[in-house]
Amino acid sequence: MEERVGKRINLERVDEALGTGPSKIATGCPFCRVMMTDGLTTRQNERVAPGHVEILDVAQVLLRAVRRSGDGRVPASG
Repeated sequence: MEERVGKRINLERVDEALGTGPSKIATGCPFCRVMMTDGLTTRQNERVAPGHVEILDVAQVLLRAVRRSGDGRVPASG
């Protein structure tokens, strides 16, 4: 449901995240990822947010970390 009064929630959340100076913002919720991406795009179009910030799913962050570990296989624990 669209909110008509006050600040849009996607912009509020993006502004909070951008306040930390991130290069990446990760979320574990597909809806939140879309919401954050929309908010970031709006802020970038307004030239309020830097262009290098990336919105990722937590699984994407994990996959990148595993790939950086060497051969792409998950390291054995223990």
